Amino acid sequence: MKLKEIAVRIGGAVVGDPEVVITGVSGLKDARKGHISFLAGRKNLRDARDTNASAILTKEEIKETGASLVIVENPHLAFARVLEIFHNKPFKPLGVSKEAFIGRNVDIGNDVSVYPAAFIHDNVMIGDRVAVYPGVYIGENVSIGEDSIIYPNVTVLENVKIGKKTIIHSGTVIGSDGFGYVPDGEKHYKIPQVGGVVIEDNVEIGANVTIDRATIGNTVIGSGTKIDNLTQIAHNVRVGRNCLLIAQAGIAGSTELGNNVVLGGQAGVADHRKIADRVLVGAKSGVGNDLKQGAYSGIPAIPHRVWLRAQSIYSKLPELLKRLKELEKKCNKEEK
Repeated sequence: MKLKEIAVRIGGAVVGDPEVVITGVSGLKDARKGHISFLAGRKNLRDARDTNASAILTKEEIKETGASLVIVENPHLAFARVLEIFHNKPFKPLGVSKEAFIGRNVDIGNDVSVYPAAFIHDNVMIGDRVAVYPGVYIGENVSIGEDSIIYPNVTVLENVKIGKKTIIHSGTVIGSDGFGYVPDGEKHYKIPQVGGVVIEDNVEIGANVTIDRATIGNTVIGSGTKIDNLTQIAHNVRVGRNCLLIAQAGIAGSTELGNNVVLGGQAGVADHRKIADRVLVGAKSGVGNDLKQGAYSGIPAIPHRVWLRAQSIYSKLPELLKRLKELEKKCNKEEK
C-alpha cells in the first residue's frame, strides 16, 4: 500500500515521498525498509533519526531523518489505525460446529462461529457475527450481542447479558457467586446470590478477570470500559462508561464508579464507596473513602500532589530523625 493511501485513511499529511510502498508496521528500533512506525514523544527523537523505517507517523516534522513523514494530530492513535489496516483479518463465519453442545431454545444469529467443545446451555440468545471459541461455557438465560468475541475457556454463568462488540479474553469468569456471608453465631451462613451481570456495548475484558453476579439486581459494566487481566469486580458493583481498570485492580461489593475512571494496577477499592467521574487512582493505592473528581495515590489514597510531597519527605526521614536527635541533645545541654 502506498503511503499516500495510508495518509488518506488516517487523515494525515505526507511530508516526503507519497509514493513509497509500505509493507508492514514496526517500532522505530525494529523497523526495516518498507515499514511504517510512529513517534509518540520527543524522548524517542534519536530513534526516529536512526530508524530504517520508510515512514514515520508524527505530530511535527523531524529533521535529519531519511524517512518520509505523515503528520497527524495523535500519532499513537494513528499507529493503532495503521495496525488495523495491516493486521485486521476479515471476519469469516464458520457456522456452528457439530462438536459443540447446543441446548434447548437457543437463538443463534447469522454468520456466527461456534467452535468445537463450546457448551451453550438452554434459553441462550447469540447475536449475529458472534464468535464462541473452544472450551467456552455459556450458562442458561445468557444473551450475547452482535459482533462479540468470546475467547477459549471463558465461563459465562446464568443470567448474564453481554452487549454488542464486546471482547472477553481467555480464562475469564462472569457471573460467579458474590462473596456474601452472614454470621449465624457459629459459622458463616451463605447469602444466596440470585442477581445477574450486565456487560454493556464495546467492553473489552482481559484474561482471567472475575466479575461476580449481584446478590439481587445486577453487577453492571458500562459501555466502552476496558478491563485488564486479573481484575476482580465484586457483587453489585456498578462501573461507569469508558473506565480503565488496570491489571490486578480489585473493587469490593456495591461500589459505584463514575464515567472515565482509571484504576491503576493493583489498586483496591473498599465496599460501598462512590467514586466520581474522571477520578484517577494510582497503582497500588487503597481507596477507603468516597472520592471526588481528581487524582489520588497511596494507602489510604490521598490527593496525588499531597502524596508526592509526602513521598519526598519519607525519603528524608532518616536525616530528619538524625537532626531531631541532635537538637534534643543540644536543648538538654542548654537546660543543664
